[in-house]
Formats: sequence, C-alpha cells, structure tokens
Amino acid sequence: MKILVLIKEVPDMAKVKFDSEKGTVNRKSATAEINPFDESALQCAIDLKETIDAEVVALTMGPPGAMNTLRDVYARGADDCILISDRAFGGSDTLATATALSEGAKKAGFDLILCGEKSVDGDTAQVGAEVAEMLGIPHCYYADKVELSDTQVTVEIENLGGKKQIRSMNLPALVGVTKNCAKLKLPTVNAKLNSLENEFLKLTMDDFNDITAEDVGFKGSPTKVSKIEVPGECQREAVILDGKEQLDDFMTMLVSEAEKRGVL
Repeated sequence: MKILVLIKEVPDMAKVKFDSEKGTVNRKSATAEINPFDESALQCAIDLKETIDAEVVALTMGPPGAMNTLRDVYARGADDCILISDRAFGGSDTLATATALSEGAKKAGFDLILCGEKSVDGDTAQVGAEVAEMLGIPHCYYADKVELSDTQVTVEIENLGGKKQIRSMNLPALVGVTKNCAKLKLPTVNAKLNSLENEFLKLTMDDFNDITAEDVGFKGSPTKVSKIEVPGECQREAVILDGKEQLDDFMTMLVSEAEKRGVL
C-alpha cells in the first residue's frame, strides 16, 4: 500500500507581500512553511500507516528550496519525498499545478492520495479535486476521519450541509482532509537532525512525456489575476441605544447615519 501526500510549501501569510503587477504572491518576501492543512494530511497518512502496512510518500511542486520543506516532512514521518521543480512550472494556477502534480503522481505510484482541503495562500480548494479528475479516480473532500483497508477508503464528514456523512470509495482514490482528521505530532530532535542531509528525487519537465511547457506555468494557466488589493484597516464605531425613547428613534437615526456615510 502506498499513500501519496500532496504537500504545498506556502509563505508565512502574516509577512508575505504581493506582486500587484503579476497578480502573484512574492514568495521571497517571507519564510516558507508547510501548508497547515497539508500538515494534517501528512499526519493522517502517518496515523494510517500504524493501522495498515503502508509506505508514505510526499509529493510537492516548487522551487529548489522546497527541498528543505521536504526534509521537514521526512522528519515528521514520511518514508520518502519527491520534488517537482522546473522554471517551466513557475506561475502555475490551480489547473496547471494539478497537471504537474497528476503527472508526478503517475511517476510515484499510489493507492491513496491525501491532501489538505485547501492552502492558506490560494484558498481555492481546487487542486486536489483537479488532480483526481485528471487521474480518473474518485475523490472526497472535507473529511474529518479516514479509515483504510486493502481495497477501500472510508471517510467521515462531520457537518456537510448540516448532516454527518460516511462514504466509502474503492482504491485508488483521493481524499481532501480537514484539520480535524489528525492531531499533529512534532518531529523529534533526532529525526530533524537525520533529515538535514537528505536529498530526494527531483523531477523536471524532461521527466514528463505526456505534457509540455504549454500545459503548465503561465502558458498553461487560464486563470489570470487582473488586480490584487490588500485591504486597509477598518475603522469601526459603536452606538449604544439605551432607553425606550432612543429605541423609538432607532430607524430615524439609522437612516440618518446611512445617508451620512453614503450608503443610501
């Protein structure tokens, strides 16, 4: 059994800056870290490994420096890691990213693919489902609990549309998990030290036969960001109404304030 975990390296969103001209995140402006939702997917895979004979392999697409993030993933318990890295992949939107990851998944091999429900930088929740569609396998999102057998994966979704749902899918399949699916465990000091010198398989554009540079990067991305704006600080006020007379005049005051602020 091989569990493939899709990992995304994201910048520290509290410090990152945006390139308003290109409509992209300036990833060099902040330190990189594992996408928090993918941390949960990784931990879920490691927990599943304790219940069934399985190998956990992490797959990510990113710049050469993402190898450091994969070392952290390895220290947390992954058995192996794969990095997809090539300048041709730069500027990929969700579709182009899924194209590259699906090709990487074919190279790696898998029985089950796990990923976080979304990333904190893009917040689209699209890539996992797109990868599954490209691979032609069933998929399920927002899973709070995952159970695995030799032939099936069963997921539990606590509250989707106000209802608890339990679904089973035949393998191979893809599952997008929430942060509730696993309790994160920090790597040990020895594991961190042992991971420092690790080098993992690196795949470039030349390793893929079924796609070209036209399918990935800016060229393969139909999504175009026309403008990025960082919202400014919001100035808020509060008015407390006390007493029946003030309450009687509430609608009059509300209309007056709305007119002053240009709402009406």
